[in-house]
Formats: sequence, C-alpha cells, structure tokens
Amino acid sequence: MPVSKNALIRYKTIDGCLQNHYRRWTLENLIDACSDALYEFEGRDDGVSKRTVQLDIQNMRKLYEAPIKVIDHKYYIYEDPEFSITESPLSTQDVEKMGEAVKVLRQLSGFHEFAGMQGIVSRLEDLVHVTKDLSRPVIFFDKNDQLKGLEFIEPLHAAILGKKAVRMTYQSFRAKIPNTFIFHPYALKEFNNRWFIFGRRGKKDIENLALDRIVDLSEAPDTPYMEDPDFIPEQWFADMVGVTKFRSDKPERVVLWAAPGDAPYIRTKPFHSSQRILELQEDGSMVFELYIIINRELVRLLLGFAEGIKVISPRKLVYTMHNHLKKGVERYSLERR
Repeated sequence: MPVSKNALIRYKTIDGCLQNHYRRWTLENLIDACSDALYEFEGRDDGVSKRTVQLDIQNMRKLYEAPIKVIDHKYYIYEDPEFSITESPLSTQDVEKMGEAVKVLRQLSGFHEFAGMQGIVSRLEDLVHVTKDLSRPVIFFDKNDQLKGLEFIEPLHAAILGKKAVRMTYQSFRAKIPNTFIFHPYALKEFNNRWFIFGRRGKKDIENLALDRIVDLSEAPDTPYMEDPDFIPEQWFADMVGVTKFRSDKPERVVLWAAPGDAPYIRTKPFHSSQRILELQEDGSMVFELYIIINRELVRLLLGFAEGIKVISPRKLVYTMHNHLKKGVERYSLERR
C-alpha cells in the first residue's frame, strides 16, 4: 500500500528529531513536532494523535528497518546514531531488479522513439553502481531541495492519462488570495528546475500554471473532462524555449551575433533546434539565426549572456534587449564617493 504524503511528512519529521542527539525525545515531543510539520507544510491545524505517531514508529521500523528503541521507558532514540531513513539502503533484491530494469532501458534508448533517455539511463546505472559497490556517485544533476509543488506531479500525471478534470486552488505571485477552479490538464513540462502544467479552465485558452503556486488539488469526478484536439504538446513546444506561449503566437526569424568567447558555447549547446549558423568570422565571433517564438524565457536567456550576445533583428527584440540592459546598468551604476 503506498505511503500517503502526510505520513511521509511525519516519517521525515520523526527521523529529523531522532537525528538530533542534543535533546531527548518523548512520544509527546514527537507528536508536537509532527503536528507542527503538518501545519507548516499542509496548513493542517487538527494536530496528530498519539496512536498515529505510535503507528508511524512501527511503520518506520518495518519499511526502513529504522532501529528505533525506547530508553528509560520514556525516550525514543536511534540505536544507531548515524541512521536516517533518507540514507536507508535498498535491499539486494531491489538492487538486482533495478539492474535488470536499467539493462532494458539501455536497449530501448537506442531506438528513435526513446531518444533523449540516455541521460536518465546513465543516472540510473550510476545509482545501481553506487548502491551495489558502496562507492561515490559520478553523475550529478541540478536539483533544488526547496522546490515546492513536486507532490502534485503524480496526481496531475494520473489525471492527464485518465482524462479527468481536477479542482485546483491556485495563487499566482500577483494574486492576494488563492483562487479555486476546475482545470483540465493536458501536459506537464519542466523548465529551469520548475514544473508547469498546461491545460484549460472553462472556455479560456491554453495556459500554463506553475506547480509551486498550487495550494491544493483534488479530483473533480462530477465534471466531464474537456479535451482540446488542437493542442498537441510536441507541436506546441517545438517552436519555443520555456513555457510562455499563446495560441496566436507565431515563430519569427531572430538573427543574433555572438562574441568570440561565447560563440563556442552557443555552437555546442544551441538555444533551439532551429539554430543555424549564418557566418563564422575571423575573430571567432559568429552570426546565427533562430526561428522561434519571442517570449520572456528567450529574452532572459539572451540577457544571461550580457555583452556576449547582440540581437540584430527583429527590431522589436533589439529595443526589448536595449531597455532591459539599460535598466540593469542603471541599477549597477557606481556613485562617485
């Protein structure tokens, strides 16, 4: 039976308490800590019962082989002071199953339909190797341990596959209070270490919502799922970077110049699949073009290169870049002392 989100919060809270060897933890202390954690992460103020925490401790012993013991008939400790459920090793059987799964994925990654899986497979291979040989990992990916909203990926994914509407409570950065509405999800996308859900609410057009702004999510079984046959994710994302796009947007020809020091990086890691070199100059700089939708993510990408990139056309993008860079220079202007 899968562990619920609230149970995982309690397990991690208890684990964190028992790793703190500078104080002694009674059952009442653990109950208070779990209640505080659920209030902080879930907004629940109904507390946690004594029976719930006692069952949590039993489940941690069973699921993670946590060496929890009671001393002086009162205080809970880890018999192994170095133990943590977050470092709990996989069983030999689990590792063997993972190894077999990785072999299958490695074979599939050679097919065109599974292009792009190589990085995932390599990471899984590294995990199996580290677990079996107790060695250090050699492959690292960007991650943000404080990223919010990841718990909504699974239910949204299930809703997309099952073609089900959801009831969402959402609060954008500009909204003073959350708003609750029915949402019809179509696709999930990760960009720049943040997840977004694409779909529609009512008669509105396709929109994207950041998962870290979702306050609550539940099924909406009484609402028929509204499909959009014109929304094809592969086509929707093909002519853009990032996530910002409206149905009326059309890709434009963007011509840019890259400085000698930045040109090799841009050549080996293109901004977009449409990127094409127009001219390689003797000093190492280059002129290249993109056929792409001009959105805020593209502008931020270009701004990241500062003086290493210059927009040649279209004119409106030149003005946009000029205004952003001018404001940036003004913010960093050094006053004479």
